[in-house]
Amino acid sequence: MSGNLIAWEAWLVMPLMLLMPRGNLRLGLGIALASWLILATLINLGDAATYTAFGRPLNLYLDMPLLGSIVDLLVGNVGQIWAVCTMVVAASLLLLLAFGVFRLLLPGERYPLKGRTRGWALALLAFSSLGAGLTLGGMPIIERTSLPVVNATHVQWGQLVTTHQAKQAFARTLEAAPIEQRSLNGLVGRRVLMTFIESYGVTALEDDRYRSVLAPTLDEIERRLAEREINVVSGLLESPIRGGQSWLAHATALSGYTIDNQLWYQLLLDSDATTLVDDFRATGQRTLVVMPAITQPWPEGAAYGFDQLVVEKDIDYRGPALNWVTMPDQFTLAYTQRELLDDSPVFAQLALISSHAPWTPILPVLDDWSSIGDGRIFAPWEDAGDPPEVLWQDIERIRDHYAWSVDYSIKTVGRWAERVADDNTLLIVLGDHQPAPLITGDDASGAVPVHIISGDPDLLVPFQARGFVPGMWPTPESQAPAAELRQLRRWLHADFTSDATR
Repeated sequence: MSGNLIAWEAWLVMPLMLLMPRGNLRLGLGIALASWLILATLINLGDAATYTAFGRPLNLYLDMPLLGSIVDLLVGNVGQIWAVCTMVVAASLLLLLAFGVFRLLLPGERYPLKGRTRGWALALLAFSSLGAGLTLGGMPIIERTSLPVVNATHVQWGQLVTTHQAKQAFARTLEAAPIEQRSLNGLVGRRVLMTFIESYGVTALEDDRYRSVLAPTLDEIERRLAEREINVVSGLLESPIRGGQSWLAHATALSGYTIDNQLWYQLLLDSDATTLVDDFRATGQRTLVVMPAITQPWPEGAAYGFDQLVVEKDIDYRGPALNWVTMPDQFTLAYTQRELLDDSPVFAQLALISSHAPWTPILPVLDDWSSIGDGRIFAPWEDAGDPPEVLWQDIERIRDHYAWSVDYSIKTVGRWAERVADDNTLLIVLGDHQPAPLITGDDASGAVPVHIISGDPDLLVPFQARGFVPGMWPTPESQAPAAELRQLRRWLHADFTSDATR
């Protein structure tokens, strides 16, 4: 580690405050400076947390709307009690920090600092100065710059201006260059099932640690599908996000636009832009979305225009919740097949969640799907394995559990494909995003595997023409670099509209 280790603002602010005469001007300036310092500290701590979770820096313009989702995720991962305790401790430390900084910057305004009180205040100011430059992800714990508060403010202001301009440009794109709704004549009368596997990124296939777990499963799925004369081709697509916010990947695939932040997502939903939901409705399919992780009101589903929205409360699941996961993937797929699908044409989007953090417990795939019923059969796994607050104390164990949970989800989808992927079905199985840098490392790509499965080999020919290869193993060299996820809708337009249908 090299560079400056001291936040020089702390050395500049103190003499300035001491030289100023007491009065309202000094009081106002002190409050302003202290507030600025505390805000910069919070911004840089937030930047470290955002990088750890999503592999990108904090952008206040985009990330403030996510605070509610972060709280929900914290509760789901560590439980209500631990989440509340964490938030109470954080709030208490913030108040203590604020008190110390205010008292140090405004000594003697009413109550002079003496003895231990001054010592504690100096310690808190030192913490603030250092925390204002805190970073993670392989960078120095203290920012190399000598003015971290100034730089944090400068970066966030620059992002504010740039993001606002990008927002206006994206809104103009939606209006000036819309992707027109098309009838996908080549898929008339078909069942098209777009199934997202949570946190299934290319790292799971390329990193030796995870590959050793998943390789036998992928090989087995490939063999079993071939025995049943079910065809599969695989490739890679570049997801716009990493670490979380799966709904942005869903929106990208549905819309054909790159949706990599919450603001773009809301702009899309508020606009007149069409999506695959509109395309398949024009083709004659009933449109359906299955979202077992949605436990609160979800107006976004209605904004997409799905004919049927199925969220957690709509699913007759009587089994246990499994930490953040409301129900295991095998139940979701069994329920969908039993209750929501028939032989009629349908376009369905499913979002599986068993491979979502905290990746515990790990369930087996049950051989007898008819025994799944209302899910009570999963009761023995309610308290299986370590709880998240224990597991997440060991990074190596977290990585092991990640691999096992993704393996469970892929194996479950493979077994389901044997049951639903007939000659009249196009099953699109894809990851939503790479997991957090904690799992992938800092330099991993954003690519996710995509598997196209059908009993009708003609449906796979267009994907092979775009670089997909037979089997369950995508070949990175065949798509270097991988196409963007937004291309999926455009490919369907190009390959399955009337003028493209052979």
